[in-house]
Amino acid sequence: MPEVQVRKKFTAVEEIFHEGGPVSRVPLRRAAALAVVHNPFAGAYVQEIAGFMDDLKPLGLEMARSLVVALGGDPKVIEGYGKGAIIGSAGELEHGALWHVPGGYAMREILGDAKAIVSSTKKVGGPGTRLDVPITHVHASYVRSHFDAMEVGLADSPRADEILLALVMTTGPRVHARVGGLKASEIKGEDGLR
Repeated sequence: MPEVQVRKKFTAVEEIFHEGGPVSRVPLRRAAALAVVHNPFAGAYVQEIAGFMDDLKPLGLEMARSLVVALGGDPKVIEGYGKGAIIGSAGELEHGALWHVPGGYAMREILGDAKAIVSSTKKVGGPGTRLDVPITHVHASYVRSHFDAMEVGLADSPRADEILLALVMTTGPRVHARVGGLKASEIKGEDGLR
């Protein structure tokens, strides 16, 4: 498969102290790592594309490590995660699906024993396109307090022959979570759901 060509990388950390309610003693921290890569399949339908997932694995691991560092360096503080991709206009949605394995498994590997599936989204768009990356708890997808999203995007990306790849991690639930459901303290950790 073709070599992964990275044009740029970007990492951002957001701290949320409150959303109109009481100020949290410990702010929620959300971080996004983005990488803009050349899409080797842009402009033509290519049947065999799955091998590119293996090529993306080192980049996924590098991005996951950078998020842990951005959030303080301790993988144990990470409670939520998600991933996404924006495919440039000369590509197709399936090219974003190539990020499922290298992005998701990279975060699960870096975090050690993360059990939940990594939520994901993707779409085709041009420079400046924004993407809401869904977030769920790292050990149990049904923990309602951690249902969240982080908007990502770059003004100049993706160009028609590029893919913007995104990983997101968080340090906790929504800052004023109070709508019930399974609590993080109630996780059994048996199946990645509850």
